[in-house]
Amino acid sequence: MIPLIYAESGPVHIIKKIGGSPEVKKHLEDLGFNVGGEVSVISMLGGNLIVKVKESRVAVSGELARRIMI
Repeated sequence: MIPLIYAESGPVHIIKKIGGSPEVKKHLEDLGFNVGGEVSVISMLGGNLIVKVKESRVAVSGELARRIMI
């Protein structure tokens, strides 16, 4: 398992674990990040990521991306 921040752009990855406080987990869940779900990195800008999750593009900070394990 590696954090999403280190993922390659392009391929689809499966989310294996989401870490952090209950508030962080709830926030990520509200954005569409769920264990077993698919995510792909579209681009990285200044340590922040643009990712595709559930047919939507979402921007996540580097700090949040470190909590999502793929």
